[in-house]
Amino acid sequence: MIKTSLNKKLISFKRQPLVLLIFSSISFLLILLRLIFLQLLNYESFKKMSDENRIRLIASQPIRGRIIDKNGYVLADSRVKYSLIIKPQSVNESNWEKHKSSLSSLLNVDSNLVQTMYFDGLKNKKLSVSIIDDLSMDQLIKFKENEDNLFSFEIATRLIRNYPYKSVAAHVIGYTQPLTDSEYKFLSKRGYKLNDLIGRTGIEYVFEDFIRGEWGGEMIEVNSVGEFQKSLGIKPSIKGNDIELTIDINLQLVAEEVLKNKKAGAIIVMDPRDGAIRAMASKPTFDLNFFSRDFKPQEEYDKLFNSPEKPLFNRALNAYDPGSVWKIVTALAGLESGKFPSDIMLETKPCITYGSQCFREHNDLGFGVIGYEDALRVSSNTFFYQIGHGVGVDEIHEVSRKLGFNSFSGIEIAEQENIGLVASSEWAEEGRGWGEPGRTPWVPEDIASMSIGQFVVQVTPIQIARAYAAIANGGYLVTPHLSKKNGKYLANKGRMQIDIDPNNIQLIKSGLKKVVESGTGVSINYGISNLPPVSGKTGTAEDGEGGSDHAWFVCFTPSEKSELLVVAFAQNTPGGGSVHALPMAREILKVWNEKK
Repeated sequence: MIKTSLNKKLISFKRQPLVLLIFSSISFLLILLRLIFLQLLNYESFKKMSDENRIRLIASQPIRGRIIDKNGYVLADSRVKYSLIIKPQSVNESNWEKHKSSLSSLLNVDSNLVQTMYFDGLKNKKLSVSIIDDLSMDQLIKFKENEDNLFSFEIATRLIRNYPYKSVAAHVIGYTQPLTDSEYKFLSKRGYKLNDLIGRTGIEYVFEDFIRGEWGGEMIEVNSVGEFQKSLGIKPSIKGNDIELTIDINLQLVAEEVLKNKKAGAIIVMDPRDGAIRAMASKPTFDLNFFSRDFKPQEEYDKLFNSPEKPLFNRALNAYDPGSVWKIVTALAGLESGKFPSDIMLETKPCITYGSQCFREHNDLGFGVIGYEDALRVSSNTFFYQIGHGVGVDEIHEVSRKLGFNSFSGIEIAEQENIGLVASSEWAEEGRGWGEPGRTPWVPEDIASMSIGQFVVQVTPIQIARAYAAIANGGYLVTPHLSKKNGKYLANKGRMQIDIDPNNIQLIKSGLKKVVESGTGVSINYGISNLPPVSGKTGTAEDGEGGSDHAWFVCFTPSEKSELLVVAFAQNTPGGGSVHALPMAREILKVWNEKK
């Protein structure tokens, strides 16, 4: 028994080296496999991690390209913003009271405010707190002169977007804002940094890739405790491209000025030959520099984003009832249909009944028997009621489509644009956009309203500009545009000949000339000397949403070989186009004539 037990112990003892050998071999094999994994299979990954611990990148922010007008005036650029900050967790408390008092006295800052911001930073464990968001040059100089005695505070610098003319052409230029966290997740792959600026609206948005530039920086090597060892190289940031607009600041400034005493409205100044926009203004407007501020008071924010006046809304690209400026469309529909030839004479009346309503002449008398030119000259309603009723809704719709209505204009800032509405029998049959198909048919009252640009017609000032440009230039539909590069348009902007008889266009053009010579637009020449002949059309439109009347005036000059077209629109400004909109256009023509 004892012998058997001893034998087992001897066998077990002899096996121990073998077990140890097997265990050691397996351990060595695992280590070898791990080394192969680290050194060969996952080399690049670990090298990257090592480099990231050893190498630091000091990013260099690019300068965003400038936005300039056609004459080289700067509408948007970048500037360095100096902010006064504290790092609450690094402040020496024994010197704090002295430094706080010195700063308050030196820069005229409320010491209680400084104290509050300091405590807030400590409480919320903030790395830095901005005391003065945007130092003036005088404040900056004073601080630098006394910096040695104010070492609790520091100056932080940052590039911000700057708009020298503040609210001028705000809807055209647009604004920038820092990236959101959700945007950064996918835009970081395109070179964006956290809190990088990105265009939100207007030219800033549309040409973001063209004007943003590229980040640069310096790569430095640090040791295990993060101390600087050496520079590994510098990659300069690349400045963004400047973008030249077709805007003329002289005309833009007067367009902004003439809107100041209006509740709301828009001005468009355009070259009818090619669609180049010389001015585009919308009222109410806003200061673009608001978006470059770090701190935005809630009251100012609400006034901009939640105001019923909608200052961010570009009225030059929004749809309204056009009133009598629409009558050129009805006139062309009558001519193109062949039902009302160029020599037609119609009797105008105090009112004409359609359906259950008597639609009145605006003078409540009528103008006797007249033709197209005089109907435009005096802006007769009952003349155009008869034309519209005679040709029908779809003929008017078809002509309007040829003139660019019921479609986008092609302007670059299309994110702000409304397509508008021009009624058709199909539209009515399909439910008018709100009803059930087959339950909202076309009714006789609709054609009367449509004939003079009311209720079932909603168009934008930019669409009106395109249509009248086609009359001014002899039958070519142009694409409104705002941008140029090296003297050429950034996009392929051409003009297209419209499928309308040139003789009919010439007849409308003659009528528009009579409007200014002896009709409702005669006052356009008052107070301007040596102005070339002007053609135009006044318009007064009832607001389909129930507000006060809108006032319109459209004109182009010279009447032949036109170089300038103006659309003036005063929203909810009762009194007539000749009273409110025409004087705005006159001021623009005056400045254009003087500068020319």
